[in-house]
Amino acid sequence: MAQQNNALQGLSRRERQILDILYKLEHATVNQIIAELGDDMSYSAVRGILRLLCNKDLAKHKYDGPRYVYSPTLSKKRVRVSALKHVVETFFQGSTESTFSALLDKSSKNLSKEELDRLANMIEKARKENNQ
Repeated sequence: MAQQNNALQGLSRRERQILDILYKLEHATVNQIIAELGDDMSYSAVRGILRLLCNKDLAKHKYDGPRYVYSPTLSKKRVRVSALKHVVETFFQGSTESTFSALLDKSSKNLSKEELDRLANMIEKARKENNQ
């Protein structure tokens, strides 16, 4: 797992794009990935990047007739946590408060009463856990 998390940190722009497509589609062929990319990336270039992602244990493939079907190896939740940790460390010097504040500044007007209530409940739960 540590190796996979380290591999997530060192992805190229194209590797990240292709991995994002795999998460969006859940599984895809090279041609489906090319269609999603929307540019003129060649079949062999996409296959090469998929091979790199497989070597980093971030993607896997299975045979479906004459073609490979690729899928991500890590759950979306695990990748979200890793990506968020990276953002918090990189842009907010590890501060959860600064990260939360930035998110609220941007979206607080769009939050429903129910969403605000859930956030308040999460904060209250964290307070209780910290006081034990």
